[in-house]
Amino acid sequence: MAVDNWVSREIEDLTAFRRDLHENPELLYDLERTSNKVAEALRAAGVDEVVEGLGKTGVVGVIRGQSNKSGRTIALRADMDALPIVEATGLPHASKVPGKMHACGHDGHTTMLLGAARHFVESRAFDGTVLVIFQPAEEGGAGAQAMIDDGLFERWPCDEVYGMHNIPDVPVGHFVTGKGPSMAAVDMFDIKVTGRGGHAAQPHNAIDPFPAVAAIIQSINGMSARTVNPLDSHVVSLCGITSNDTYNVIPEEINIKGTVRTLNEAVRDHVEECLGKIVSQIAEGNNCVGVLDYRRLYPVMVNHDEATEHAAKAARAVSGDDAVSIEMPPTLGGEDFAFMLNAVPGSMIHVGNGPSAQLHHPKFDFNDDVIKWGCSYWAQLVRDRLPL
Repeated sequence: MAVDNWVSREIEDLTAFRRDLHENPELLYDLERTSNKVAEALRAAGVDEVVEGLGKTGVVGVIRGQSNKSGRTIALRADMDALPIVEATGLPHASKVPGKMHACGHDGHTTMLLGAARHFVESRAFDGTVLVIFQPAEEGGAGAQAMIDDGLFERWPCDEVYGMHNIPDVPVGHFVTGKGPSMAAVDMFDIKVTGRGGHAAQPHNAIDPFPAVAAIIQSINGMSARTVNPLDSHVVSLCGITSNDTYNVIPEEINIKGTVRTLNEAVRDHVEECLGKIVSQIAEGNNCVGVLDYRRLYPVMVNHDEATEHAAKAARAVSGDDAVSIEMPPTLGGEDFAFMLNAVPGSMIHVGNGPSAQLHHPKFDFNDDVIKWGCSYWAQLVRDRLPL
């Protein structure tokens, strides 16, 4: 089938829309300009109902088909927020906002779903309702959960929900996905080790927290290697350490921060428990006090088997059998679409971005050639799941 003919009529305008978003990135929930532009575009397209402010700055569009005999509603989700990164692409449409850039392709995700929404309004060739969800704060702010907490699926009960994300170094026009646990639970932690500060020339009059910290770091690295089944994918990363910035003072306190990524809840529970014991017991053994502040952010993203088959079927209709794989291995990157998949059956698929810098890299840019493929995928998925 390849890409839908209708996309060719829209591609110039959609590309301009995407590049405008790229030039004007916004972070987390502070998406006033972005969400306003999305809402305006949905209203201009004739979307039946446009609701703003769900989950602070989320936008929802409701599009009704030619009939509603099925009574079914399918939800499609895109994320809108950028990252606190200094762009280094040098492109004409590079970010105009210092220290902010669309380094994950959310500008492209938003544009593809907007293009599909325009088509749904124009054709209405489906039986049921399509819900287009434009979500804030995917990058660490749990915007999906915020929209759910604001009544997203209570106000619009959905039968299925689908997401799409670009993936670098997969050919344009190709799609990959996988069943079951696909992206990791993401947790963050802070460790505080407190001793007694003092002069560097008189360590006997202080309680130096450094020996405790050194032992804690070694034990955490050993914990992953020796207390978790090697077949259970996970990673514990220590990403920062701070104390004072003085050469001749033994610090009172040392702080460590890091992240934990796991693909099942049992390992997640085990790692949190082990970290707590390591911190408190090693600190105590060095006459210090160790405190762990462990925060669970995103759950494991689990693609539902049946919905993944539906997603792959639609992708094959667009790109052909050889361009679609459902054997994508799990990744330890996080994705807050997991919250939506915990609430409604569904699946996320990844669309190839072609050769490019990796996600979250200062030189990343969403490939505009992908827009037509993503729009066509969304259109085909709705035709499949809400047939007339």
